Amino acid sequence: MKKFVNDPAKFVPEMLEGIFLANEGKLKYEPKFNIIYRADRPNKSKVSVIQGSGSGHEPAHVMAVGPGMLDAASPGGVFAAPPMEYCYECIKLMNSPQGVLVLINNYQGDRMNWDMAIEMAEAEGIKVKSFIIDDDVAVQNSSYTIGRRGVAGNFFVIKACGAAAERGASLDELLAIATKVNANVRSMGVALTSCTPPAKGKPIFELGEDEIEVGVGIHGEPGRRRDKLKSADKIVDEIFDAVANDLPFKSGDRVALMINGLGGTPPSELYVLYRQAALRCKKAGFNIVRNYVGNYCTSLEMAGASLTLLKLDKDTEALLAAPAEIAVRVF
Repeated sequence: MKKFVNDPAKFVPEMLEGIFLANEGKLKYEPKFNIIYRADRPNKSKVSVIQGSGSGHEPAHVMAVGPGMLDAASPGGVFAAPPMEYCYECIKLMNSPQGVLVLINNYQGDRMNWDMAIEMAEAEGIKVKSFIIDDDVAVQNSSYTIGRRGVAGNFFVIKACGAAAERGASLDELLAIATKVNANVRSMGVALTSCTPPAKGKPIFELGEDEIEVGVGIHGEPGRRRDKLKSADKIVDEIFDAVANDLPFKSGDRVALMINGLGGTPPSELYVLYRQAALRCKKAGFNIVRNYVGNYCTSLEMAGASLTLLKLDKDTEALLAAPAEIAVRVF
């Protein structure tokens, strides 16, 4: 293993401290509970939007804290759900009279710990609700989930809810926005290599030199199948068809198209993938209104990518176009 690591057990806290030091005055850091939060939050007149999942997916989710995005995030260890007490303390810290919205990616550990934390917070009279994100079309169930996984489409739910919260939307209005965006977003990924969590010290799965994992999960979960390496266009064709046919999207739809890197794929290759995805959109009659190419929801240094399509309407377009500022300026 070759990584920039001191003590693997301190990898996440040192990363979080680095984020804080790069954004002093804008962000605050609570090291006891791994919480990164906006220096100007909570705001008594606005709903707080928070999230927390395993680390290793950066810039999701802890680097997506800032105006127009998340108000706070509390990650767990690499590929591990945040402990229940971290979730609970994050809710309490961001408590607002307008309420707290917890966005949860559909993984068993995340759901269990946030659900327990929400129950405890509600018992204290805190107004808090949650929403489950499940945009991955690759598999219905995996070793981490009951139902579809939450992957890169999570970004669009964060962006829409964060923008609406900034404008003063109510908790129920934010839930309706999250429901609409999640219902209209679909994703699927492909891995060319595995990745190595610092504490593990070796790859979490093995791929042959000529193999790919079609439909891989962001924790390295198996996808639809192991296959031989193909051309970029053929890979895009398969995942595009899986994504576009799932909703299904139809000719005339206005869409946002995202090619998300899984951590180890250079931008040049991501744009090769985007080229074919954009051509397929044009052929299908989809009107690409907004596009996103880069690392949004990664899996450490895994070489690979995912494709996400979001069907847009006027309101969602406006929310995606709203100003936002985050710790790592990639959006």
